[in-house]
Amino acid sequence: MSDRTTLEIIAPTVEEALLQGLSQLGLTADAVSVEVLDSGSKGLFGLGGRQVRVRLTVNPPPGEVVVPVAPPKPKPAPAKRAESTPKAKETKPAPATTAEAKPEPKPRRAEKKPAPAESTPPAVVKKVGSQDGADPVLDTTESIVSKLIHHLGMKAQVSAHYDESSTDDRRTIQVDIRGDNLSALIGRHAETLTAFQHIASLMVGKQTQQWVQLIVDVEGYRDRRDKQVRQLAMRMVDQVIKTGRKATLEPMTASERRTIHIELRGHPAVTTESTGEEPHRKVVILPRE
Repeated sequence: MSDRTTLEIIAPTVEEALLQGLSQLGLTADAVSVEVLDSGSKGLFGLGGRQVRVRLTVNPPPGEVVVPVAPPKPKPAPAKRAESTPKAKETKPAPATTAEAKPEPKPRRAEKKPAPAESTPPAVVKKVGSQDGADPVLDTTESIVSKLIHHLGMKAQVSAHYDESSTDDRRTIQVDIRGDNLSALIGRHAETLTAFQHIASLMVGKQTQQWVQLIVDVEGYRDRRDKQVRQLAMRMVDQVIKTGRKATLEPMTASERRTIHIELRGHPAVTTESTGEEPHRKVVILPRE
């Protein structure tokens, strides 16, 4: 039971360490247990930071955990020594009051309590999206995202609902995560959040046997970032109009670049284009000729 394979990974972020470990082990995320040994530190302005250290432990096969072969062997031995002891055990459970006061039922109740705690991580809040009944896809999404957060050593509330703008053919699920100290889940330029979203989408798709697109948001980060990107684009437009020169923005994710392209698509004075290679691809705002 103790020969479980473990692997320690050191990487800039927990998500990168998880991805590297799963790649080396050739396993999926649901086949390992993740323990964050050192959450690292960002340092000052990104300098002098300490990388995170994560331990991945391969979960045993489900049929190998319970093996009730060894326990029955020592039990017949005390039965042969004294016949009075089993008689005492038979008489003790007769009264209902004494059976409740004895310590025998307590360990059984204690064993039943941890099982749901491991299968369903704490602090899971389901979105009231389907009043007619529970939606299995939403339930699976909330469960998987909650487990990933639990394995990362974080506590948060998870709710999932369908995006109102999505269609039946390509349903998009919006996952909202709320909690304290979740900045590590976002990462620099939302790189960790993007990787977390990708892994969660793959796991939900595999579990439900259907294509599922997730948009994971942490503490409303995506809405705030969307407003910042739009404001930045308009400031750069004013600069381009005044100087007559193009302006190159900072590297952004594909969704953020798309937001700027849509925002300035019909602008009469400027046009936009993307340049560079991922993950350093940027938006360039140019004056119209």
